[in-house]
Amino acid sequence: MLRTSILATTALTLAAPALAGEVNVYSYRQPELIQPLVDGFEAATGHTANVVYIDKGITERLVAEGPRSPADLVFTVDISRLAEAKEAGVTQAVESEVLNANIPDALRDDDGHWYGLTTRARIVYASKDRVAPGEVTTYEDLADPKWQDRICTRSGTHVYTIGLISAMIEHNGVEATRDWLEGVKANLAKAPEGNDRAQVKSIWAGECDISLGNTYYMGAMLNDPEQEAWANSVRIAFPSFADGEGTHVNISGVAMVEGAANREEALAFMEYLSSPEAQSIYADVVYEYPASPEVAPSDLVAGWGELAADTTDLTAIASHRAEALKLVEEVDFDAGS
Repeated sequence: MLRTSILATTALTLAAPALAGEVNVYSYRQPELIQPLVDGFEAATGHTANVVYIDKGITERLVAEGPRSPADLVFTVDISRLAEAKEAGVTQAVESEVLNANIPDALRDDDGHWYGLTTRARIVYASKDRVAPGEVTTYEDLADPKWQDRICTRSGTHVYTIGLISAMIEHNGVEATRDWLEGVKANLAKAPEGNDRAQVKSIWAGECDISLGNTYYMGAMLNDPEQEAWANSVRIAFPSFADGEGTHVNISGVAMVEGAANREEALAFMEYLSSPEAQSIYADVVYEYPASPEVAPSDLVAGWGELAADTTDLTAIASHRAEALKLVEEVDFDAGS
């Protein structure tokens, strides 16, 4: 197995162009999530993957670097970031029979600029003690006054929240979504802060009864001795949209950088990530839903309940991200109730 380096952004100095047999990746995904996939790719191909974890601003970085960028691939989360990269002109179209066979049409760009690798649902974590099974029904219901002082959530400007608000706009329109957002704000137990796990901790501590979060955090908490009690204090509820569509889902995905110097190795990595082997790693290690319909979720994830995913076009949802951010600012969501 050849050498793999996962470096902090501050320590990055990648040579460009890289040697043959290497592929350079900019990643929003945390190193511990990527490493098993890197190991599998290197073992399967003999190539070396140099993965650089960047916590924000990948598209802006690629624009600034231009053709001098050492990056070949981008790993990112959320459809809005994938759409943003394509719109900025920092990605290129890829044609691959392997990718097209492994990844469903709904989870890849029509022009081949990005491919979804996993899906994650934006669900409700509900207190086992204070919320009855079935009490959480729709996303729209979260604005009901019955939830006053009972909801915790992360910042309204975070990409995960913007994704859900964008989906609300696609389903219900801007004005109805503004009213909904004001209703949710009025029901907050405290001002938004922290990440999705912090909200579950607040439920465990009795500060609120329900929170919004991504599904895979449940698996992460259950496998962290310090957070296991938080996870065991809640159950996962799968809200739907009131129009009858299912639970809001988003994706993690990959795109090839416009000026990729190692295109052959980059394509090999993309195809490996869509393979049953890599999709199974995502399912078992990252606790996400595989993009490939041929690979089942892990037993742990399946045990959380049946996911009936919203089938609304992801690109259509991403198109509302500017409107969603504007609404968050207009209602001053992060000020709390």
